[in-house]
Amino acid sequence: MTDRHDAGQRPAWLPIVGLASLAVLLVAIGVVAGSAWSPGSRDDVKAMSATDIGFAQDMSAHHDQALLMARTILAAPDVDPTIRGLADQLVVAQSAESATMRGWLQFFELPLTSDSPMSWMSDDDPHAHGHSSGAMPDTPLMPGMASTDELGRLATLRGDEAEKLFLQLMIRHHRGGLEMAQAAYNDDRSGSVTKQLALNMLGDQGNEIGQMSMLLRERGAEPLPT
Repeated sequence: MTDRHDAGQRPAWLPIVGLASLAVLLVAIGVVAGSAWSPGSRDDVKAMSATDIGFAQDMSAHHDQALLMARTILAAPDVDPTIRGLADQLVVAQSAESATMRGWLQFFELPLTSDSPMSWMSDDDPHAHGHSSGAMPDTPLMPGMASTDELGRLATLRGDEAEKLFLQLMIRHHRGGLEMAQAAYNDDRSGSVTKQLALNMLGDQGNEIGQMSMLLRERGAEPLPT
């Protein structure tokens, strides 16, 4: 009889490859992918617009928190194999996307992080997503981000309580990611490479929200307000 908490449900290749080794491989792939921006010299930074650069910087940072939450639930005791499998899936997918975006930035020798997060997304309201210098210290810089307190609480939970909070935080996080991806896709300044990645995210994360919402309902809990 299989234990519901058996971590052996994870893909068999993950322990062999190792997530750290996988990340190194994906960064290398991302750097190569950077050449898709221009057949000419990497000195032609104009190949990436301000939106392309800002989206790559901010979405990869946004993904960092999703990876942190996924790894936190993977380390939590007594977690259902279904949730562990979902977390593994998120780690692989978002590691690949993050490495691709950072590969673009590395190819053009651009900073991996932004001094003004979300400035590319809303020229009309620079304070819309908390990137004002006057924002409260724990105000999320990007839509859907969990607070320090929420992340700390997730790390203290186990079993069903950990599963519910993880799903709630990740659903909200994905919805924020969809907002960013939709903005990048709709922005006339976005290059075709950015638009394609944003479109992929809209499909993949939309599907994952549906899956996580079902798992959350099965546990008798509701999504967090956005």
